[in-house]
Parts: sequence; structure tokens; C-alpha cells
Amino acid sequence: MKLVVMPNAKTKADLSNIYAVVGSDEAEVKRVAADLAAELTPPDAGDFGLEIIDGCADNAEQAGSRVRSAIEALQTLPFFGSAKLVWLKNVNFLSDTVVGRSASVQSALEELADVINADIGTDVTLLVSATDVDKRRSFYKALSKRAELQVFDRLDSSRSGWEEEATEIVRRRAETRGLDFDEAALELFVLLTGGDTRQIENELEKIEIFLGKIRQVTLDHVRELVPLSRGGVIFELGNALAERDLGRALRLVRRLLDQGETAIGILLVAILPTIRNLLLAKDLMERHRIPKPHVPFQFISALNRLSPIATEHLPRKKDGAISGYALGIAAQNAHRFETKQLIEGMDACLAANLRLVTSQLDHELILTEIVVKVIGKN
Repeated sequence: MKLVVMPNAKTKADLSNIYAVVGSDEAEVKRVAADLAAELTPPDAGDFGLEIIDGCADNAEQAGSRVRSAIEALQTLPFFGSAKLVWLKNVNFLSDTVVGRSASVQSALEELADVINADIGTDVTLLVSATDVDKRRSFYKALSKRAELQVFDRLDSSRSGWEEEATEIVRRRAETRGLDFDEAALELFVLLTGGDTRQIENELEKIEIFLGKIRQVTLDHVRELVPLSRGGVIFELGNALAERDLGRALRLVRRLLDQGETAIGILLVAILPTIRNLLLAKDLMERHRIPKPHVPFQFISALNRLSPIATEHLPRKKDGAISGYALGIAAQNAHRFETKQLIEGMDACLAANLRLVTSQLDHELILTEIVVKVIGKN
């Protein structure tokens, strides 16, 4: 997620020589800062056009020394009357840590803020790149007022709407590579990469190399090339159940058990939520005449148009928002089931839960029985 903050009431000269790239998304901060440094380095200054100060410090003493080196670089005129870029790179002491809270570090940062506020001139450009910044600190506030600031924070997958933001990130980056994702492939790719920009880039590069001249990315390509995390396997099991793909569902149950997941965990985290979401989505679609969505976000939009009373029974996230994305996926597959089947599936989950905790029956057998019961043909 990117936020660009422009400083207030500055002249054109002011805007041209103070830049900052910060945020919790380390991979994106490093990428953007490197691109910006290449753009800002004077092309005719040779080796003297760029002065890099490593901002990754192990302790307070080292951090203070790096800041003062940056101050010295800013106050040193460029050689031969040319311009130069000073890059305080990969700073790791602007966060709320023992080093970041150190009085000596705070004192050094105050000195740097004073230099920045006093005007460093037009021949010197400052670039600061940092991760995990404490935005309450005075240096950050001074930097945000003086610099052209770009903020890149990791997506929080516990908050509502992250899937939509992550989808746009993946879609945009895929387009720059000339890749075109099928909708189902895009949904799975987003869930497997979780909005992590580093992993998104790595997996897109892997897919691009694998496809060669082919530009269309299918669901099979994503399943074959993108590694399945625990969450990914659970998501895929839910998809297999919703799509009534018995063979794939049973293979994924076996895989989760082999990974050390408990049968009760698989039931409560993957099977039960899938059936519940299918039942809720089907009920909403029938009750409020909502058409089958082509993508999950269409169903989310439909939910947002309903009254609070109509949605008060729906599952929520930590921030209180409706878990709309999971319901949107369920809505795409609800037509495969009758309401009676889904109610019977909920009852079967309760019975399986009791059997798992009270009987000595083989746990895989119990899970197999409920998967067959849920997916069983009409």
C-alpha cells in the first residue's frame, strides 16, 4: 500500500532536494528508493555524484555515527561545483526500539532535522529510506513536513479489504510483465502471496520464466508454480469443496494431515467455514435476489448495499467488518448446492466433531466421510 505525502507551501527548489521513502514493506521501500536514487543522482558528476551512508546500525553508538556522517555529507559542498545526492540508506533506527529510543540517537536525529529545516541548498539532494518507522517521533514529523514522502506499508491481511488492494497490486505488476491472469488464477495467487510484495515479485518472475512466450496465466499454472502454505492448502480445500471436486478435496485433506494438522483443526478451519459460507451466501442471494457474482468483489458490493439488519448475522473480521471476500467466493459456487444439502452438511460437521473428540475411529476416515457427504452428487 502506497501513500505519497507532498510537503506544504514549498518552493520548486525546496521540493527538488529532500526525499524520503519509508514504510513496513521492506522490499517495496528498497525497490522504490533504489529507483529514486538512480533518478536523482546527477548524471554528469561521476563517482562524486552519489554519497551513500549505510543506515543499518547494530547499536545506538553506530546509529548516531551514521546520522552525523549524513550531516557532514550534507554540509560538504560537491566537488568541482557539481551537484550530488546524499542517500541515508536502509535506516533501521527510526522505529520504536531500544536503539530508536536512545537519547543519543534522538539527539543526533534532532541535529539532522535542524540541518534539513535550515535549508541544505540546491546543489545537494537528500534521500532517506527507512523501514518500520515510528510516525510519532519528532524526526519523522519534521521529515514529512520538509520532504516529498512516499510511504509503503505492508497490507494487513487481518483487516477487511486487503484482498482487493492485493488484487490491484498483483494485477498492476502482472500487466507490466505482459501477464494476463484468469480471474480464478488471480484469486488464488492473491491468497497464496498474501499481499507480500517481495513474494508477489518472486512468484510473478517464476511464472513469467516458466510461461516463456505464453502470456495467459491459468489456475493450473498458479497451483503448479506457487508454493502452497498452510493457509493456501486450507483455502484450496475450501475451493475444492465449493467446486465439488472430490478427488482434489481428499488429496488436500491427506496433505494437511501429513503436514501435522489435526483432524479437528481441518474440520473447524476449512470444512465447516466453507459449508457455512455457502449456506449464508445462498440464503442472501435468494432472500435479496443477488445474482451470481463473476468475481468476489461484486458480491461484497452487493452486501454493502444491504441494510445493517440484513447482514448482522454474518461472520466478522477483527476490525468488525464483514468477511466479504470469503462470502464472495462462496457466492460464486452456491448454485452447485441445494439449501437442504448445506443444512445437512452443517449437521454432518457437528456429528463429525463429536465423533472426533469422543470416539476411537480413524480421523482421516471421519474427514473422508464428511467430505464425501458434502460433495456427494444429488
